[in-house]
Parts: sequence; C-alpha cells; structure tokens
Amino acid sequence: MTAIALSTAVDYVKAPLIYKGKVRELYDLGEHYLIVVTDRISAFDYVLDPAVPEKGNVLNRLSAFWFEQTEGIQTNHVVHTDVTKLGDLITEPELLKNRIMVTKKAERIDIECVVRGYITGGGWRQYEQTSAINGIELRAGLRKNERFDAPLFTPAAKNDVGHDEDIPFQRMGEMIGAELAEELRDRSIKLYEFARAYCEERDIILADCKFEFGLIDGKVILIDEIFTPDSSRFWAKENYAFDIEIDSMDKEPVRTYLAGSDWDKNSKPDPLPSEVVDETTRRYLNIFERLTGSSL
Repeated sequence: MTAIALSTAVDYVKAPLIYKGKVRELYDLGEHYLIVVTDRISAFDYVLDPAVPEKGNVLNRLSAFWFEQTEGIQTNHVVHTDVTKLGDLITEPELLKNRIMVTKKAERIDIECVVRGYITGGGWRQYEQTSAINGIELRAGLRKNERFDAPLFTPAAKNDVGHDEDIPFQRMGEMIGAELAEELRDRSIKLYEFARAYCEERDIILADCKFEFGLIDGKVILIDEIFTPDSSRFWAKENYAFDIEIDSMDKEPVRTYLAGSDWDKNSKPDPLPSEVVDETTRRYLNIFERLTGSSL
C-alpha cells in the first residue's frame, strides 16, 4: 500500500480541538462543529500503531452516503463535507479531503441506541448467561447468529471513560424521559430496517448497529456516524452460518491477529505487521464498494 495514513489532524486544522476520540477529532468552528475522521484504529480499548490507510476516508464517506440515503427518514446533523469551503482553516486540504464533515451543533443525548437483528456478539453472551438481552426475556433454544423475529432495541448508557453500560429500556426512560426514549427506539428501529433491506439487496447482512442522537431546539437529530464498519456489524451473505464466529466485514484481521499473538493485553501492543494493515485497508475498501457500488 502506498497511501498515506492520517494519524491526527491537529497540525492541519486552525480551529480549537475540543475532543479527541479513538478515531474522530472534533473542532469548534463557532456556529458549527468540524469532525475529522482519522485512520487511527483501535481494538481491545487500545489505539494501535500504525494507522490504517484509507480507513478514515471510508468511514467518513460511508457516513455521508448513509446520512443522504436516510434524510427522508431522519433529520441529521450534516452541513457539508467539502473541505474547500473551509478556506484557510485547513492548511493541507488534499490530505483532509473526504475525511471532514461540518455539522450542526446538537446537545448530545447520552444514550447509545443499539439495534440487533441477529443474536451475536455481546447480545449472545448475555443470552447464554441470563436467557435475556438488556432485560428482554427471549425464548429458549436460540442459536448463535440466528435472526430475531423482530429487531431488538438494546440501549447503552454512554460513558466518556471506559465501556458504555448496557441498560434495560425502562432505565433509559428513567434517564431521559419515557416519551423521548420511545421516540429514539422507534427512530432507531426504522433506520435499521431501512438499511437492512438495502444491504440484503447487495448480499450483505446487517447484524446490528448503533446510533447517537442529539437535540436542536428540542427536536431529535441524528449525529456522529451511521452504518459504518466501526458502528455496525456487517456480514457477507456467503459467510452466514449458525454457531460460529462469522468473519465480519471490518477490522477483523486486527482482532484475529491480536487474539493469536503473545500480547499480554495489559499494555499497548507492538506495531501491527504490514500484511495485517494491508488486509484491513482492503476490508474497508471492499465494504465501501459493496455498499455504494463505487470505489474510492
């Protein structure tokens, strides 16, 4: 791979940095926010070296694609994604091209809205232990990766430090109000069902996904990212099976490599081998092309 990986944007943005996440950086433009999506990659709560070329490009362009696809269903925070409109605020516009999103400022609702169409991942682990997911009792005998009769809404309370906390829907209502909780649940399921049908037409299974919402003048608005490999679990239809770990269409090569290494899991891992980085880039490019029908 010859593409340059963007590990940070702080040297190229003349605006105050107000938040630096594992992948995204948030800058204050006054009336709006500027989100820059870097190529940083994380696994098992560590940001890893090196960054993965084109990852941020894919994530940002996929979010922009999905925000446009769903704007008739749900209002979102996008103002534009054109780096040239930022003028001299960006010192290296070619480097940040396709990696930026200027957004409206919304008051974030501190709930991660998770929709599960299939029983897998953390939902499967909950079910094995309790026969329930987020307090929702499920029938006995479900198999790993089985499709639910209807999507499950399983919220989590957002924590800026550490892991988000899975909570019952009733607890979500106590935190933000029952009416708003019901609205977010209904909006999330509607978005999931739209994207699931879209993906099925392209031989992709959308196993689960998560959304974040905010409020502007009391009205709900979709924020952050949507239907990317970092916020959703995509499976290639040809790989679907029960009772196995399905190879998801995201940073699975990184997780597989780390799980099979002698890393002690108590300190930052050594740099990733080039072949793992290259394969991860390939995965991100592949899901972008399969979802959008175009290449970067």
